[in-house]
Amino acid sequence: MDFIIQSLIIGIGATALFDLWGLALHLAFGLPAPTWKLGGRWFAHVARGKVWHDDIAQSPAIAGETAIGWVGHYAVGVVYAAALLLIWGPGWAITPTLTPALIVGIVTISAGWFLMGPGMGGGIAASRADNPWQARGLGLAAHAVFGFGLYLSALALPAA
Repeated sequence: MDFIIQSLIIGIGATALFDLWGLALHLAFGLPAPTWKLGGRWFAHVARGKVWHDDIAQSPAIAGETAIGWVGHYAVGVVYAAALLLIWGPGWAITPTLTPALIVGIVTISAGWFLMGPGMGGGIAASRADNPWQARGLGLAAHAVFGFGLYLSALALPAA
C-alpha cells in the first residue's frame, strides 16, 4: 500500500481516537470539549509568520479559524503517522507492534509542550495553566491514546 495512503489512514484514525478520548473526558468529567478554534487561530498566525502570542485568545481572530484548527489538527496527526512509518520502516504497517506507536504518541506531546502551548501563551509544558500538572497529565494521557490509535489504525489497514 502506498506510503501516503498508509499515513492518511493511520494518522486520521489515531487523531479520531484522540478526539473521542477528549469527548469521553468531557462527557464523563465535564472537562472542556475538544475544540480547535484557538488552535486554528494559532496555525493561521504561524502561516503569517507570528508563532509567539502572550494569549492566543487576545490575538486577532482569523476567518475560518475553527475549520483551520480541525484540518491542522488532523494534518499533524497524519505527519506523525508518516514519521512513525519513516522511522520504523514500511514493514511496521504490515505487522504493527504497539511499542513504536506508543513511543511516537508519547514523544509528540513535546510539540505541544514546547511549541504550540508556549506559542499560544500557555507557557512551556502548560506552566501557565490553572493546574499545570493536571494539564500535563491529561496531555500525556491523550498522546498515549493517540499512540494506541496509531497501532489500532495500522491493524485496520487492508492487507496488501
